[in-house]
Amino acid sequence: MKKLISITLIVLMALMVTTCQRNRESSPAEGGLTELRYGIISEPVTLDPLSPANTADGRSILFNVYEGLVKPDHTGRLLPAIAESYSIEDNGLTYVFTLRLGVRFHDGSEVSISDVVFSLNYGREAGFAGFNRIESIEAVSSSTIRITLIEEDTEFLPFLTLAIVPESNSERERNPIGTGPYSIESYAPQQTLVLERNPHYWQSGLPHLDRVTIVFVADSNALLTGLMGGNIEGANITGSQISQLDSRQFDIIPWYSNMVQLLALNNEARPLDDIRVRLAINHAIDISEIIDIAFFGMGEPSGSPLIPGLSFVYEESLRDPFPRDINLARSLLAEAGYPNGFTFEIAVASNFTMHVDTAQVIINQLADIGIEGRIRLVDWATWLSDIYRNRDYEGTIISLDANNISPRTFLARYATGVGSNFINFSSPDFDRVFSETFRETDENRRASLYREAQRIISENAASVFIQDILGFRAFSSGRFGGVLSYPLYVIDFASIYRN
Repeated sequence: MKKLISITLIVLMALMVTTCQRNRESSPAEGGLTELRYGIISEPVTLDPLSPANTADGRSILFNVYEGLVKPDHTGRLLPAIAESYSIEDNGLTYVFTLRLGVRFHDGSEVSISDVVFSLNYGREAGFAGFNRIESIEAVSSSTIRITLIEEDTEFLPFLTLAIVPESNSERERNPIGTGPYSIESYAPQQTLVLERNPHYWQSGLPHLDRVTIVFVADSNALLTGLMGGNIEGANITGSQISQLDSRQFDIIPWYSNMVQLLALNNEARPLDDIRVRLAINHAIDISEIIDIAFFGMGEPSGSPLIPGLSFVYEESLRDPFPRDINLARSLLAEAGYPNGFTFEIAVASNFTMHVDTAQVIINQLADIGIEGRIRLVDWATWLSDIYRNRDYEGTIISLDANNISPRTFLARYATGVGSNFINFSSPDFDRVFSETFRETDENRRASLYREAQRIISENAASVFIQDILGFRAFSSGRFGGVLSYPLYVIDFASIYRN
């Protein structure tokens, strides 16, 4: 296995060098209609950006269609977007934005202050993360808006990436209208979603491509078939799929998913409601072996509910918080009243091969402490309904993303009673520390609180936190350049050009 990993890594490094050289030497193609056909496994749950129900892949697509007052760039900086400038006043109690003149929606209408007020108020009523901290939203003038918070919060800006939509558009699901570099030209569920270049886009020179056709496929096998057959020119792939692609035909670009892959444990389901059982499961699982087998050795253990990429707040001590210890795991189970183990069902969305592969490895590892694991494959709609919303499960493998670059968004799902807390975790200590991050104005002390919050989640063995998956983007060789990686789970089609 180690020899295979070494060979794969050598091949990968060669691919990375070739790709980087090609991208540096290329420039956007001139003349003619330019298009990219991009394959994605799961499609949007909704096209409404003001619905909290969307998935990571859905948000990744809508990143190209909608914009907020600010938006992140590929370095993680927040830049003015629909707003031309902003100021943070009163130690983070007040945020004042001046709108960029002449920004137009896809239908050609100009963005007005009332559209901004409407969108932000809608986000507050819909319960978007962070918006419960808003005291008031008011138009100071036809181009200036003031947001006042309930209490000081100098880290509120990332939440204002929320999409700005036309107040007059009551049919956002059927008639999506944003200000982004692309508009949605057509959508055929389970088939394709076509993005067309926005001729009104405020940022000069973007986007490069005239059209992006997103092709929805059933699973990873169909994705590879589409790539090798030429129906798809680009896609997100995993390390285990690289060896199946001819390096002469594809450019392989590495990127972290910026999501936390975990074995989520339902903390209210017996016997997982006993911390000793959750600790036993953590000590029975060897994360490095999961990465070696399911991901060809490409990745690093993280052990935290936060991605390591947020390095200024990531708790480094959680790289490997629960070393594999079979004897300790068996002892913990016996102490909890399960000396002979128990049966344990892991539900996995069948369209995510990487999660199914991870579950297979975990099942084998849990057998060493007497836990009889069973995998239940479900479709994505069932996963969202039964597991995420109704919390009818014992364990599940999933990757959790954040809709902005704030560490708060990753950690908010562990607060007692919040709707996104589908693992049913509850800790008064975590709630106390997490609430303190809202009031702390010193950046270093706030980072310390975030690290403490991660430690509390880990000490309670809330789940098994595996990794931020090292993924890859495959493109037809030599055809595309300008591919950027973001500290969010998005793909910026506007930056991509065809050679």
